[in-house]
Amino acid sequence: MTTSRRRFLAQTGQLGAAALASPWLSSGALANPLGKPIGIQLYTVKEAMEADPAGTLGKLAKIGFREVETAGFGKLSAKQFRKPLDDAGLACPSAHLSFDLDNLGAAFADAHALGAKYAASGSLPRPATATNAMTLEEAKRTAEIANRIGAAAKREGLHYIYHNHAFEFADTGGGMTGYDVLLRETDPELVKFEIDCGWMVFAGRNPVDYFTKHPHRFPLIHVKDFLAADDKVPKEMRGAELGHGVVDYKPIFSAAGKAGLQHFFVEQEGPFARMSPLEAVNVDFDYLHSMSG
Repeated sequence: MTTSRRRFLAQTGQLGAAALASPWLSSGALANPLGKPIGIQLYTVKEAMEADPAGTLGKLAKIGFREVETAGFGKLSAKQFRKPLDDAGLACPSAHLSFDLDNLGAAFADAHALGAKYAASGSLPRPATATNAMTLEEAKRTAEIANRIGAAAKREGLHYIYHNHAFEFADTGGGMTGYDVLLRETDPELVKFEIDCGWMVFAGRNPVDYFTKHPHRFPLIHVKDFLAADDKVPKEMRGAELGHGVVDYKPIFSAAGKAGLQHFFVEQEGPFARMSPLEAVNVDFDYLHSMSG
């Protein structure tokens, strides 16, 4: 979600869009995963959203998306952003927001303006000395911040959500990862989590294990795929259209449903060397729409 994480990405190999894409209508009446509306994290189409928010939201609705998760509002305010959402017939159950710890009310006001139930952080501030591995000290500090935001969100009738990348899954000692510490040190009534399945798998962890061990902590997920590593870029995530990468979503959705999943959002990492983002999300939607619940 953050601009900085895009620095980890490398160019994918060229492959024509026609070789991957299939019209979503070909899926016919097959159920969506868990029988829930298919959502999209709008960062996937960031440039299109900045250039033409109303037109882009209309295109997403035409593809078949029914829910969105925001990642900023371009040149609009949250209140202004609500109109094109409503005009497109799109619901916004979750919003990724910037949290000013000295003025949390501003973020919560944006969530309410959008009609969102979940106020999520795409990331939280990290120490100046932070590396690509979350330390035990950082994990505990982050948990304290998350509890603080979560308590304030609850007072505003909202649910706070923590979204992961890959750095939370470094071992902090004794076989515990930073993510494990966050789950242990946060109040389940105040802090929920949005598993970014792509980043979790990229970090060598299995979302199914977390759904099984911590049911009802994960009301949201990001549905993301990535290409297998090769000799040229063995340690970098390279985004892939769903179904054309390495993540098997059938067991993930099965476990997520049992663990209380409420909403899921497609999010594709760049760079989009094989097709445009809007072409890619057609492929992503078709993949999910073809999955039975």
